[in-house]
Amino acid sequence: MQVWINGELGRDTVSVFDHGLTVGDGVFETVKLVRGEPFALTRHLERLASSARGLGLPEPDEALVRAGAAEVLAAAEPWELGRLRISYTGGPGPLGSDRGPDGPTTIIIAGEQKPFPATAAVTSVPWPRNEHGPLTGLKTTSYADNVVALAYAKERRSGEAIFGNLAGNLCEGTGSNIFLVLGGRLVTPTLASGCLAGVTRALVLEWIGAEEVDVPLAALADAEEAFLTSTTRDIQPIALIDGRELPVGPVTRKAQEAFALRAAEKVDP
Repeated sequence: MQVWINGELGRDTVSVFDHGLTVGDGVFETVKLVRGEPFALTRHLERLASSARGLGLPEPDEALVRAGAAEVLAAAEPWELGRLRISYTGGPGPLGSDRGPDGPTTIIIAGEQKPFPATAAVTSVPWPRNEHGPLTGLKTTSYADNVVALAYAKERRSGEAIFGNLAGNLCEGTGSNIFLVLGGRLVTPTLASGCLAGVTRALVLEWIGAEEVDVPLAALADAEEAFLTSTTRDIQPIALIDGRELPVGPVTRKAQEAFALRAAEKVDP
């Protein structure tokens, strides 16, 4: 692994008073690396800036982040598959919710990414996302809900947890978006459901096409096919939902093939 913090390569410590640690006051992005090249970096940096604005943080210096990423990648192994983690926190602050005067902390880490299994098993969880909360749609470091939900799913031999929202509609996974085939239609929850505006989700909508519609969480039981999308898994077919087997059907296979073809065309779509 290679680490860069506030312009310093090789530094791997931050203050114990950093707000990202003490109160989860930060945002982040995970960028896929393909043989050392970041995929869709511009889209990720745009979302990082949007998330920072949503938390009331100053926007990250994009030129500095790009330079830091390049420095990290120049020192890193050109893994066949890797991940670049960009974290941006409120910086050192008091032991409470108020921010300190020292400004944000920027952390960039590169490491190898192990491939996901060919198919996923998912479990719906009993805790809803709050689609009306102040952090809705932001990719923040406040991930405790996801940690608890994923542990719940893994206790049930699943690799991902699926949330509904307060309205009882399907929302998202802990680190993924979800697509269903219902009545032959490929659908995914709207952003109003409270799900994250995933980069891979957006590329699937642009390159392959799907309907953004709000469907009940109970629609999981009616899905003819389903798949997850995320930066590090691309399109991962779901083979098991709450213990019910699903086929990797023609819609999913077509989506996988089309995505792989388009993704191979350029690294910054």
